[in-house]
Amino acid sequence: MSNGAIEYKSGTHEFNGCDTNVSETSVKNGVTCVWSGTLDNYCYIDFTWKFDWSELKSQGVDELTGHITVSSDYNHFTATKIDVKITENNQEITEQVGGDYVFDDVFYEYSLIPHYEISSYGEMFAPSDQNDAIMLVDGKKLHFLSYHSEYFRALFSSNFKEGQMDEIPIGDVSYEDFALLLSTFHPDPVFVTDAIVEKLLELARRFLVPSVIKVTEYYLINWSNIENEKMLWLADEYGMSKLLEKSIRKITTVENAKKLKKSENYDQLSDKTKAKVFDCLLDSI
Repeated sequence: MSNGAIEYKSGTHEFNGCDTNVSETSVKNGVTCVWSGTLDNYCYIDFTWKFDWSELKSQGVDELTGHITVSSDYNHFTATKIDVKITENNQEITEQVGGDYVFDDVFYEYSLIPHYEISSYGEMFAPSDQNDAIMLVDGKKLHFLSYHSEYFRALFSSNFKEGQMDEIPIGDVSYEDFALLLSTFHPDPVFVTDAIVEKLLELARRFLVPSVIKVTEYYLINWSNIENEKMLWLADEYGMSKLLEKSIRKITTVENAKKLKKSENYDQLSDKTKAKVFDCLLDSI
């Protein structure tokens, strides 16, 4: 998952003259997708994707953008990429693919990025007598309390040039991402989801907001559906000791260890964490 994208790959389904209608329902990180396909005259398949993302909408997500790619196991048609912008709940996306054939095995993948409602961020970080800091990001102002972060306190300290400024510009970060970080410790917070954990952790480390890392760790321990191999890397990378301990305890068999070794996150683990995994595995034998 990169840039907060929600990604999913379906199983493979057969379309043939005997069974012309196929459907599948998937649930991933607050998005429910109902995929259906109908074989039309043995030549074309009419696909429909219906997205229910009411859970994300209740958390302040304004729209989803990205793409759907539908592919053929037998290469009867070229993999078709469909750019999507989903602004309504239960919105349907349709596409027809096909050629001259009587059967096919088909699967699809999607990658969707949630975009949070900017207007709500504007209200959330409006001027208030309870705020002492003003950040300027992408030309927009965010008013908040600087005590949440050593980084912010340093910027507003009289020991720094920026501390003499009424507004402090923040570069190399989008307004949306920076507002997302601040909103996690707002009195009316945005709740952590699997779709945004990696982005939150990255921002929390950069801007020295340990409270966000703690909140995210609690979420990952108690609610997340992220696979254990990725969870272990997140814990190691961002210093979440409780999550690290829980993730290591799940590696109790040789099969678990082999799965970790084959994962894309294994080479990114620190030597210290790899040693802990090895010791835990030995203890379980």
